[in-house]
Amino acid sequence: MKSLFWRISLSFALVLLIVGCSYVLITANTAQRYFQETTQRLNASVADYMIEEVNPFQDGQVNKEALGTIMHSMMAVNPGIEVYLLDPTGEILSFVVLDKLVKLKKVDINPVKEFISTKGEEFVMGDDPRNPGEKSVFSATAVYEEGKLLGYVYITLASEKYETIAASLLGSYWMQLTFESILITMVVALLIGLVLFGLLTRHLRKIVYTVEQFKDGNLHARVPKAKTDSELAVLGETFNHMADTILGNIEELEKVDSLRRELIANVSHDLRNPLAIINGYIETLQIKGESISSEEREKYLKIIGASTDKLSQLVSDLFDLSKLESGQMTLKLERMKIQELLYDSSLKYELLAQSKDIKIKTQICQNLPLVKADLYLMDRVIQNLLDNAVKYTPEKGEILIDACESEGGVSIKIRNSGSGIPQKDLDSIFDRYYMIDKERKGVEGSGLGLAIVKRILEVHGAEIEIASDSVSYTEFGFDLPAEA
Repeated sequence: MKSLFWRISLSFALVLLIVGCSYVLITANTAQRYFQETTQRLNASVADYMIEEVNPFQDGQVNKEALGTIMHSMMAVNPGIEVYLLDPTGEILSFVVLDKLVKLKKVDINPVKEFISTKGEEFVMGDDPRNPGEKSVFSATAVYEEGKLLGYVYITLASEKYETIAASLLGSYWMQLTFESILITMVVALLIGLVLFGLLTRHLRKIVYTVEQFKDGNLHARVPKAKTDSELAVLGETFNHMADTILGNIEELEKVDSLRRELIANVSHDLRNPLAIINGYIETLQIKGESISSEEREKYLKIIGASTDKLSQLVSDLFDLSKLESGQMTLKLERMKIQELLYDSSLKYELLAQSKDIKIKTQICQNLPLVKADLYLMDRVIQNLLDNAVKYTPEKGEILIDACESEGGVSIKIRNSGSGIPQKDLDSIFDRYYMIDKERKGVEGSGLGLAIVKRILEVHGAEIEIASDSVSYTEFGFDLPAEA
């Protein structure tokens, strides 16, 4: 974070330096142009004044004596000027320059004509005869004799001595301006920028610190809530949501892993019991051999068969649930009368219920609409719910199967008396690894029945609901849509 802060600060300082230098150059050029234009405007009529005092031509020829006298007089008053006499094409006929260093023989006549045509109101720069390629401010006027153009008086207003002094003073002035004004301004701006960058990156530093804490294992580290709705605040909130999701996923994985271990223990117990019974009775049959009576043999074989059926059912439950959760269960939808399936299932469990002195009652409305469902899977749902009801209904209890038409379909409910389900277990009752009777006292099963019911109904587009007062009853219900 420090490197980012200093990179931003150095970049800002560099930008300030570039802007400051650009400001100096632009201001210097603008000031120089301003001074040049001021000088030209102020001295625009110098050439006119000169020819009023003396005619630079006599009989069409250059009057060098008179011209020299007046030129020297003018230069004595204003040493910053240099006087040139030009012919109509711009060729230099004569000049008065202090050091005599004139390198051009001819100057561009167009700026001269433009200056004269605007009467000096427009800023125009002409050739500097001493410095080829350079421009200088000037004053100029045309010289006529009897209506004939004889030439031009061309007066540069910035002599070499003048430019040397001006350059020296300008350099000193800008040096002073740079160090006293621009430098102070840049330092103040840089300090303000550093403070602002520190304030702007403060929340980012908190985010980086929180991320490092999260990386080091503090999964509860969160970015403090920002007071603004800036992009950094959104970034912090996004990280917090991400951290909450990751923490939730980890807790869910830990929960699933715990339940998985519990399921393995439960399934191992369920598998071990029938396997132990089968193995024990087979060994008994082998040991006793021919000495065992036919009645005992038949009894042992029935026990072995029942244990085998129980083992097969457990394996089937695990297999079916695995296919349902992986989406590999193929539905074979067909039109069916759900009431017939309910009647058949109640008959199947009637003997088992009677053995526990439990009554199964049906309350099924007539003329229920047809539904479209997988017959095998729907039979599995009803049998699992009835099997669960028989297991948890006490002796002399009651099971009620209710089916009536609902809005858009058929509503099915299976209700049993008993102690009900604790409220704290209602949200977890359909988990594949969950069993209310965790110590497995008096209740057999692997805890997969209700999980299978929920998955089967989900693939049919239905939802299982549960209601219990935790004292006297438990009711499972679901709706199946009528066939269009």
